[in-house]
Amino acid sequence: MSAPEIQTGTTPEEKSAPQTSIWRNRPFLILFLTSAFVTCGAKVYELALPLILYDMTRSPLTMTTMKSIEFLPNLLLAMFIGVWVDRFSKKRWSQWMVFGQMVLLFLLYALVESGRAEILHFYLAGFLLMALNYGYSNARVSIIKQVVPKPLLTTANARFSFLFTLIDIMGPAISGFILLLASLHNGLLITGTAYLVALIAVSFLEREKEPLMTAAKGTFWQDFRAGWQELLSNRPLWMITILVIFLNATSGVYDAMLIFFAKDHLQLNNSQLGLVLSVAGAGGLIGSTLVARLRKRFPTGRILGATILLLGVAYLLMVLAQNVWMLCLSLFLSGMIGTIENICIWTFRQETTPTHLIGRISGITGSIFKLGMVFSIYGSGWVTVWQGPWAAFLAAAVGNLLIFLVYRRLSLWRLA
Repeated sequence: MSAPEIQTGTTPEEKSAPQTSIWRNRPFLILFLTSAFVTCGAKVYELALPLILYDMTRSPLTMTTMKSIEFLPNLLLAMFIGVWVDRFSKKRWSQWMVFGQMVLLFLLYALVESGRAEILHFYLAGFLLMALNYGYSNARVSIIKQVVPKPLLTTANARFSFLFTLIDIMGPAISGFILLLASLHNGLLITGTAYLVALIAVSFLEREKEPLMTAAKGTFWQDFRAGWQELLSNRPLWMITILVIFLNATSGVYDAMLIFFAKDHLQLNNSQLGLVLSVAGAGGLIGSTLVARLRKRFPTGRILGATILLLGVAYLLMVLAQNVWMLCLSLFLSGMIGTIENICIWTFRQETTPTHLIGRISGITGSIFKLGMVFSIYGSGWVTVWQGPWAAFLAAAVGNLLIFLVYRRLSLWRLA
């Protein structure tokens, strides 16, 4: 099989262009500040909604149903949301997404405070909140593509990854804060206020110039089809998208079995488990600071190939793990390497996608990325019952080795 010469589309002029600090980019700073409030707010309601439901019903099933509903918008609506993002002003779209979440949270707070809240209200609010949150995230990716010079895209994505990872690490602290509130639903009021601040912040973004807004000329479905055509014509991105399905599947197996292994085999209590899981976040923070330097020194294709193989090694460590130290080493490596891999994929998607199609490509690939996770996580439970968690970890490690071999066969290691 002859290997095509794969390029990211960066011209020599762009590579040699002077690079200023990303922190001097005003639109980036506004997006970063807005995203900090939005992400903190999302973390609070992701934790608060199941807790409030459990407080109302004392039913674990109600809690798990709430968590499952939160995954549905990304799987079912992401590719359609991308079309809408490309058809409208990114600034106006972002404002509506943030405003919608703020209104939902204030309404849900009012329902709980008045004693009129029902389970259905929480399920509906959870679905809509996550859909609107994804709508904002898609627009953020599109705006970054527009306002950040190509040589700084990796750095910009790394800074956002650092922010999101830091907030994830703060998850246990946020949970403790919510539990300390006199009434759990007061967390909804606090979160709604955070979204109000985010709404004010995003209003300082400048409206896109006409060439960047590229008004949609066809119908919704014509635009939807144009997104698919662009993705399929971009062979490197399409092949990476397919491989990410399987990478997310092996990652899902690993993540699903970690907590079971830590609780059942290592007998960790909840506080110990929270501390151990934060090691992955620490690895993610380090990965987000290293990735820009790595992309300057090595081609994207070689970095991605190395991360696929090294993640397999991190999974394999869990087959041999007999104590908490081996678990921490595996978590640290998976957090660091996985972050580098994700940032490289996000940046490559932005670099190789036309500006007026970035919303659609982000939405379509975002939906496809998640296709294998449900089945792999479900299957890992059966494998664990049958042979134990070590078999699931081994399957994840072998899976990454096979993905790496396919990656080399497709010559994706030649990505510039």
